[in-house]
Amino acid sequence: MDRRQAAAHLEHFGELGVAGWSRDRAWRRRAGGPERRPDGEIVSGAGPDAEDPDAVPDAGESALSLEAVEAELGECTRCQLSGLGRQRIVFGVGNPEAELMFVGEAPGRDEDAQGIPFVGRAGQLLTKIIESIGQSRESVYIANVIKCRPPQNRNPEPDEVGTCEPFLFGQVDAIRPRVIVALGAFAARTLTRSDRPISRMRGREFEFRGATLIPTFHPAYLLRNPQSKREVWEDMKKVRALLETNA
Repeated sequence: MDRRQAAAHLEHFGELGVAGWSRDRAWRRRAGGPERRPDGEIVSGAGPDAEDPDAVPDAGESALSLEAVEAELGECTRCQLSGLGRQRIVFGVGNPEAELMFVGEAPGRDEDAQGIPFVGRAGQLLTKIIESIGQSRESVYIANVIKCRPPQNRNPEPDEVGTCEPFLFGQVDAIRPRVIVALGAFAARTLTRSDRPISRMRGREFEFRGATLIPTFHPAYLLRNPQSKREVWEDMKKVRALLETNA
């Protein structure tokens, strides 16, 4: 995270009522957390003195509730997407105390119409993927990097991501999931700050704000390339194993 991004995040959470943050290393990383490379990839275990600027505090009172994050988002007009045909803001849905969170790119037509993420064909496939590891849509939390539908489902612009991503980070901090699945290249690149293709990121583990991050292919990609379902299944078996560890 560069200085400009850090300043923007501090300003945003200051507006939400967070009084400050601590330089105490115990505040910034869970004890015994993994060591990671600059892009977040987990490379080995590390002791409690290892620092991680993206980790979240253990103190529950420092994390905002989902309701507070959603209230701050409001009827957002912070970027140009608010004036480019969006019908609804698609905040997120699911268990506010979920151990497993899925993050996609942005709402599509069906999501924009209903205000719920992943409700179209790709969403139906995601539901099956979730159920394949013994979970349900009600037991997990599902959100997108971008909360408004880009016109013609184009990729979000960098300034749109910069405006919207603090709300995603707020969701992660409120939920405190053990595992996050990044669906597709856009979500994976946003969360890992990497420009590597998804084919090179999937199969690896990263650390993100206290959770283990697993990148995998987007369900929409699987609808076009069903031969890749086997690789997603391998990723989901890893997710299941992580959730079963110290459960």
